Amino acid sequence: MLKSIRLTTLLGLALCIAIPVCLAQTKIIKGKVSDSKDGAPIAGATIKSDNSSIATVTGTDGTFEFRLPENATKLIISFVGYKTLELSVTSDFSNIQLEEGGSQSLSEVVVVGYGTKIKKDLTSSISRVTSKEFENLPLPSFEQALQGRASGVFINSGSGKLGQGLNIRIRGISSISANQQPYVVIDGVPVLSQPIGSYAEPDNPLASINPDDIESIEILKDAASSAIYGARASNGVILVTTKSGKAGKTKISAGVYNGWSKPTKKGGFLNAAQYRELFTAAAENAGWDVAEEFEAETGTEDWNSNNDTKWSDLSFQNGHVQQYNVSLNGGDARTKFLISGSWNDQKGILITNRLRRGNGRINVDHALNDKFRIGVNLSLSKTLNNRLYSDNSFTNPLQLNALSPLQLAYLPDGKPNPNTIYYNNLIEVANSDKLATTYQSISNAFAEWNILPTLTFRSQVGLNWNNLQEEEFLGRETIDGGPGGSSFSNQVTSTIVTYTNTLNFNKSFGENQNLDALAGIEYQSGNIEGSSVTGLAFPDDRFKKIASAAIISSGSSTATEYTFASYFAKASYKLLDRYLLGASFRVDGSSRFGKDNRYGAFPAASVGWILSEENFLKNSSAISFLKIRASYGKTGNAEIGNFSSRSLFEAAAYADISGIIASQIGVPTLSWEKTNQFDIGLDFGFANNRISGEIDYFDKDTRDLLFNVPTPAINGFSTITKNIGSMRNRGWEFVLNGTILDGPLRWTASANISTYVNKVTQLVVPVPPQSRTLGRLAEGQPFGQFYGLKYAGVDPANGDALFYKKDGTKTNDVSEADDMIVGNPNPDYYGGISTKLIYRGFDLDIQTQFVKGGDIYNIAGIFQSVNGDYFDNQTVDQMKYWKKPGDITDIPQPRLYDGNGTDKSSRWVQDGSYFRVKSVNFGYSIPRKLLSKIKLDNARVYVAALNLFTFTQYTGYDPEVNASYLNSVTLGHDFYTPPQAKTISIGLNIGL
Repeated sequence: MLKSIRLTTLLGLALCIAIPVCLAQTKIIKGKVSDSKDGAPIAGATIKSDNSSIATVTGTDGTFEFRLPENATKLIISFVGYKTLELSVTSDFSNIQLEEGGSQSLSEVVVVGYGTKIKKDLTSSISRVTSKEFENLPLPSFEQALQGRASGVFINSGSGKLGQGLNIRIRGISSISANQQPYVVIDGVPVLSQPIGSYAEPDNPLASINPDDIESIEILKDAASSAIYGARASNGVILVTTKSGKAGKTKISAGVYNGWSKPTKKGGFLNAAQYRELFTAAAENAGWDVAEEFEAETGTEDWNSNNDTKWSDLSFQNGHVQQYNVSLNGGDARTKFLISGSWNDQKGILITNRLRRGNGRINVDHALNDKFRIGVNLSLSKTLNNRLYSDNSFTNPLQLNALSPLQLAYLPDGKPNPNTIYYNNLIEVANSDKLATTYQSISNAFAEWNILPTLTFRSQVGLNWNNLQEEEFLGRETIDGGPGGSSFSNQVTSTIVTYTNTLNFNKSFGENQNLDALAGIEYQSGNIEGSSVTGLAFPDDRFKKIASAAIISSGSSTATEYTFASYFAKASYKLLDRYLLGASFRVDGSSRFGKDNRYGAFPAASVGWILSEENFLKNSSAISFLKIRASYGKTGNAEIGNFSSRSLFEAAAYADISGIIASQIGVPTLSWEKTNQFDIGLDFGFANNRISGEIDYFDKDTRDLLFNVPTPAINGFSTITKNIGSMRNRGWEFVLNGTILDGPLRWTASANISTYVNKVTQLVVPVPPQSRTLGRLAEGQPFGQFYGLKYAGVDPANGDALFYKKDGTKTNDVSEADDMIVGNPNPDYYGGISTKLIYRGFDLDIQTQFVKGGDIYNIAGIFQSVNGDYFDNQTVDQMKYWKKPGDITDIPQPRLYDGNGTDKSSRWVQDGSYFRVKSVNFGYSIPRKLLSKIKLDNARVYVAALNLFTFTQYTGYDPEVNASYLNSVTLGHDFYTPPQAKTISIGLNIGL
């Protein structure tokens, strides 16, 4: 079956190329676009039709030439800062005049699954972010452009490590063990978004994508928009469209920016005097001699030293970012092209962390004649990432916080001090190398055949290729380097090829009806291969390659693959420009599932009613636009192991004799996760759309959750993948856009706020918290709920730590205390506010984001905020410890080694609410009259800031945190997790 689909695809592509050229002509129109006030020509205005994605732009004199598709009924003209204009194809285009102002246009073209739609005609819930909203910002990866800008999209950056994986949640969490990230499609090519590296914490394959290459990002949130992607859409879908060539004069654009970074926050830890005071008291209260104990634990006499090392500062460095980019863009009515290249170099705020990225792209679109169009989008990137280890590793720079200020960081000879209470990972900085190099291509080639004016066949082949090369050398002085040093080399190659054939029918029946229908088949094959080798015992630390190792201690190779075969169709019908119907249906077949459930069906339907087109509202002076829409459909999640449904065997060796052992228990009935989602929404516009917005309510019900169920180890297996439960997410989304001032000073603003309430509605096997963590899964409770001992403060009489029992009474005996609900890591609501002002060439753009709720459990508190239980340095708040009877405080009496209040509990659970000024961009566009003298079309200088201010009561480094070395159930945990960077940059963009 899968081979036949691939053959069908190739035959379709061959047929598309081989068909004789037909002689039918499309209409070529010419015109000019100018400003309605002063008649000045508008260069760069976009010209397109209502039933096609083909577009052109006006030249420097405002003129254009456009090949109008035969099925077009309207011409749509748009330009930033002007109201979008729709004209009948029979209009006079010789002097098109655009008016300044206008909010987000209802005529805006939105990318949807396998096509485009006019925003006004949507019956689904889609958020859109354009390049104008995030250009010139020093973003570590493009996904961060969505933070605070897209309703229903919750993004947690996790940490300030460069190249680190992000947590993206669209309308809540819809899975446990299967992938929780949205499905990402770039220019019609599904891409790898899951980590493939060997590190304990996930890498981010999407970090290799240049945000400056992106034209728009659409987020498909409800089933009506996402079900066309079937088995991959339960977590939502992100569609990324890169920039393409525009017909007209060839334009050269170039840009450069430089920036400087520092942490959004540094930790406050004890200095030498405070350290001595706290631990002297802790030792005396427990009956120990503090100097003797310190010497016994550290092997040094540093207790009596004059050292006062501020270890918490040594984790950080001054960061720096620079980027250079250039592009060529142009073409004519037949051929359009874009060529771009960029180089980005980010020096992180954490010692040794650095990310460098080079990108190249060529996009070409060519009309062979009136019937045939072909094109290619080619991209190649190279990313070099000097990565950091897991938060839960002594080599994590932030674990320097644990070292005593009484000990030196460096010896007099300049070498890192090896005699510290814990590993001084400055040794790692001086004696190790860790580099991950990634090559990635996201490319496609397509051919289109306009069989009839209303019927178009398209065939596309897409490639997502990733090659990851990890090199790690640990010198002999490092904690894991061994007596002669060690070197590790790992290479992983992922190749995903997708063949897509679609047939699109679009026809208007008179002036009152339109039908847009599409049918298609798709075949995808994915292959991941890897090999690694470890070498030990090097003659000198200057020899770092494995070829110099005396011992090859281990080596391995792996290979895995999967296939998907898909059939899909969708249709939308519009009657009287006000009644809207939509439906889609997809069948996916996957090699990942059992033979009894290999195929899944994913239908969706939607309706819309544009009330503002009815006679009772059509002439309303207050209501410009009003549409109600509703949808219901089913999506799936297939992102599990490639062979989870099968019983597997693997090779084993004993005493140099090879054999075979069982490694996995198969489940032939293993099936897809299925999410049924209902959505109802209201789109509105008032005062000629000067005020506009959206309101949505959604209800997502996920069943047959895939989970790696623990099994008794006595049978030789630790887990088995099963469909074991269900989960529900419900919530609201609100969006409000407005043009506050629309004169010489133009002021626009936008705000969005979203909620989701998550509940595990069925769970065959509860999932308790891991060691040191609080997150759990329990039926009837939210995902990742915190469950453990509830801290009750300090007994004023004796300084004992107290904990609650279920009956509400307190006890100082931990064994008598009861576990209970102590927090919820899911936010109550989240969103963002943006505002933009433009005046006489000056522009100011401010974007904020906020989260209310979302508790955080700081695991590191067990070590660094535990009133002197051991010699880890402590946070300064521990100086408020109990000293005498009657003291009222939350910090128990310090008692060295006695564990007074050190048990895992809500003592370190805090509210994770925050408000962040995410980005500020202030620029000046030099007048064209001045630029014309030096042959430039445009020039803009600007100052930009990222993560400028953060307001929160969370006492850790950063409230936007998630220790990613933990399992997927453990949300909102912090463990020496670094903050994000605050970056100030200056830049220049020019065009000619």
